[in-house]
Amino acid sequence: MAKIAAILEDMFEDVEFTKPVKKFKNAGHEVTVVSIRSGRALTGKKKGTKVKVDLSLKNTSPDDFDALLIPGGYSPDKLRAHQNAVDFVKEFMTKNKPVFSICHGPQLLITAQVLEGRKITGWKSIIQDIKNAGAEFKDQEVVVDDNLVSSRNPGDIPAFVRESLKKLK
Repeated sequence: MAKIAAILEDMFEDVEFTKPVKKFKNAGHEVTVVSIRSGRALTGKKKGTKVKVDLSLKNTSPDDFDALLIPGGYSPDKLRAHQNAVDFVKEFMTKNKPVFSICHGPQLLITAQVLEGRKITGWKSIIQDIKNAGAEFKDQEVVVDDNLVSSRNPGDIPAFVRESLKKLK
């Protein structure tokens, strides 16, 4: 089964983390939370979900994982201010490993400069940012472009999980 890194920081969108992770684990996959510093508890923005960071980005590598989950909320914006987070995401994309991005998740991909010529969706407030990054924005519940699976919001989670699980087979 696949090893999935979930890159996370405070103020993540709770259900965009908890629902996909539950489905991934139920399918037999392993999920590891990675962030700036390990051992601390992160807090979700709407429900106050507490999630413990398993590994710091300094103590792990994309080579340790098969896929990457980027939940939305304010987490991607906070993470993109840290070069090691940007580099971590960029390496998944350049190695063509599956990347699952929802809502504001594309902010991290934009900063990593890996969206040129790609098709992607995301939250409505970042549509212009996606276009400015050279990607083609699609207003669909899920967009699959090679290794990249993206969705717009929590309402799209069922389709997001379905397509993400297909990439893990």
